[in-house]
Amino acid sequence: MKPKKNIKISKNTIFIIIALTLITIFSTAITPATLQNDTFYTVKVGEHITKYGVDMKEPFAWHEGLIYTYPHWLYDLISYIIYANFGWQGIYVTTCILSCILGLSLFGVIKNISKNDVVSFIITIGAMYVLKPYIAARAQLVTFILFTWTIFFIEKFLETKKWYYALGLIIIPIIIANVHAAVFPFYFVLYLPYIAEYIIANISDVIVYNKIQMFFLNQKIKRLEKNKEKGKKINEEKLERLQEKKNRDTEKLSRIKIKRGKAQKNPYKICIENNKNVKFLILIMIICLFTGLLTPIGDTPYTYLYKSVKGNTMENINEHLPMTLAENTEAMCIIIIFLAVLTFTKAKINLRDLFFIGGLCYLMLASRRQITMFTIVGAIILAKIIMKMFSEYKVDTSKFVKYILKPIPILFTIVLVIYISYNIMRPRSRHDYISKTTYPIEACDYILENIDIGTAKFYNEYNYGSYMLFRGIPVFIDSRADVYDPQFNGLENDIFKDFIDVSTIGTYYEDVFEKYGITHVITYKTAKVNMLIRESNDKNYLQLYEDNSFIIYKRLSGEKK
Repeated sequence: MKPKKNIKISKNTIFIIIALTLITIFSTAITPATLQNDTFYTVKVGEHITKYGVDMKEPFAWHEGLIYTYPHWLYDLISYIIYANFGWQGIYVTTCILSCILGLSLFGVIKNISKNDVVSFIITIGAMYVLKPYIAARAQLVTFILFTWTIFFIEKFLETKKWYYALGLIIIPIIIANVHAAVFPFYFVLYLPYIAEYIIANISDVIVYNKIQMFFLNQKIKRLEKNKEKGKKINEEKLERLQEKKNRDTEKLSRIKIKRGKAQKNPYKICIENNKNVKFLILIMIICLFTGLLTPIGDTPYTYLYKSVKGNTMENINEHLPMTLAENTEAMCIIIIFLAVLTFTKAKINLRDLFFIGGLCYLMLASRRQITMFTIVGAIILAKIIMKMFSEYKVDTSKFVKYILKPIPILFTIVLVIYISYNIMRPRSRHDYISKTTYPIEACDYILENIDIGTAKFYNEYNYGSYMLFRGIPVFIDSRADVYDPQFNGLENDIFKDFIDVSTIGTYYEDVFEKYGITHVITYKTAKVNMLIRESNDKNYLQLYEDNSFIIYKRLSGEKK
């Protein structure tokens, strides 16, 4: 018998296994069990698709003439199939899995680009912590993963020009157009820094003025030489002067290019890379522009974002509002880290990465939800900058890695991540999938048992409308804000604006209720509308139901209509 070979596992492999395990634990811990409002309409829309297909109709509100663009129809359909077979627990487990895939994808991409396991692990944990508020059973979680891999495919294609990276770049926008069409245009934003760097690099190399001057000089010389060949009399001295000037300019250009080449090899702060593969990347981007047509929802991938920006929903939805750094410690810390590393160290940054950071920082400050993309892309760039910093200071990272791979640091890391994960998960473990204080569970039971929903016209609020339509109750509004925006439905009445006016007491509630023929009102007990009705002792509203969080009224004048 042959003796068995001892299989030795390197310390690096052990660390990667530990890192993957801890990232999985942490990603699961930050996934909330309590569902967000979008999840309810997602499941209901998916159920509608299984019955009627993507019909571009709005079946859940009691308003007439509304349309729905189904911007994430595929995600809705898959969510309903999961819910139909496994219930809310299935939705929660799926969200945990997607969160883990995001964490592991970030680690894999950062590791591949930075070539350092420890740095990749630390940055990944930090990035996932910042993304914690945005981990939810929503289509955006899928696009976070897809955008992470987009950066990876672009970087690897520019490095190797391998066809399968190009194929990945073409497949991703097809998935985005069907899973989350609203962010389809953002996919192409990820190409722009690479293209901008390429253009600037070429302008820098060409030296426009000298190139044009040299072109006209060559034309003059060629014209004189042709005339000479034809036997025409020419000014020989002029031809000689032009040729001498050409030789001097050629030598000068050569010296400038050599000088610039040396400067680019060791720039002070900003590295400008002239990667010839960007030409092919532009071709891939042009091909991807047409992938938005590979969807049953028509031109929605191309028009959804434009219509949203033109409408008034983005001015009133919290996650779309501008960010105040004083209120977001994580965003401020990320910016400070970048500034500190670039300002106080010898670290260098590629021009495309500088464009990325600057552009995404601007988007984040303009719309707070963009902190997600700032974090994802920023994590990858930060890892690259840190590794360049180590290189500038000639830091032997292998020694640092060896120290981290010792038993005590490894044990400390494991205990620390598990402790943080436990503290995040512990309060959430006692939460139900559906919060009774946020969603009108018992109130909906009462409505379904005591009110004719076929004739009732409920006024409800934005945050729980999705739960009501999930229960089969026609709504005034829900978190599909686009449905209620005239930019999408083409109606004269701006339902979304009317809701905002009523909820903020920007207008007298009775005027809006009269306008729409409201028969019943369901609100939070703490809502301003409810306070006005109660404090004014409005006799037009008969209280039908009350619990700890919600109250239902019958609008008597609405009943008479």
